[in-house]
Amino acid sequence: MSIRVLVIEDEDQIADFLLRGLREEGYVVERAANGEDGWHHLKTGTWDVVLLDWWLPGSDGLTLLKRFRQAGHATPVLFLTARDAVSDRVRGLDDGADDYLCKPFFFEELLARVRVLARRQRNTPNNELTFDDLRVNLATHRAERAGQRLDLTAKEYALLVFFVGHSGEVLTRTRIYEHVWDERYDGLSNTLEVHVMELRRKLEAHGSRLIHTIRNQGYRFGSVAGESV
Repeated sequence: MSIRVLVIEDEDQIADFLLRGLREEGYVVERAANGEDGWHHLKTGTWDVVLLDWWLPGSDGLTLLKRFRQAGHATPVLFLTARDAVSDRVRGLDDGADDYLCKPFFFEELLARVRVLARRQRNTPNNELTFDDLRVNLATHRAERAGQRLDLTAKEYALLVFFVGHSGEVLTRTRIYEHVWDERYDGLSNTLEVHVMELRRKLEAHGSRLIHTIRNQGYRFGSVAGESV
């Protein structure tokens, strides 16, 4: 499964550069452009590395970082900011950042730092997603339900990780497709529906339905949802 990176950056030019470069290296990347959107992504998503700007509209990066750590999250965070004073670096690291890189930067150095942080995250003993009787180990790529191993394809596994990481949310087909397949959704392909149907079949062999279709909206993952199809 690809490494998942969240970029919280308000400058469009820098964000586009990061997203394009990281995706070309095989990472799955999402962006938040302000503090409010950044916090939503932090608390609802599952990330391997977070690239965080300090100056943001709304809540600044340091406030987000403190809030994230206070909520008990240990995901590696790299401050990517123009604040280059030694006192700022010390403050950022003391308040929970795992690394600190000043703008302007060399992309090769950023990639090296992301690789280090991603390895650290993947090697943590509690790197596991759970939902009721479902367990997904992000290090071994093993998924189980009710103690039974699920034989999933790579795309089914990536789809399951995305669903579990966003449980309770209504996810549009466009958002799911562009995240899991990392390409633009044309609105015509039935690839997503086929994979969801097969993933449902494998999950429901060991329990009740978890992936619910929400008419004219998309899908929702959870134990209880208003299924309309």
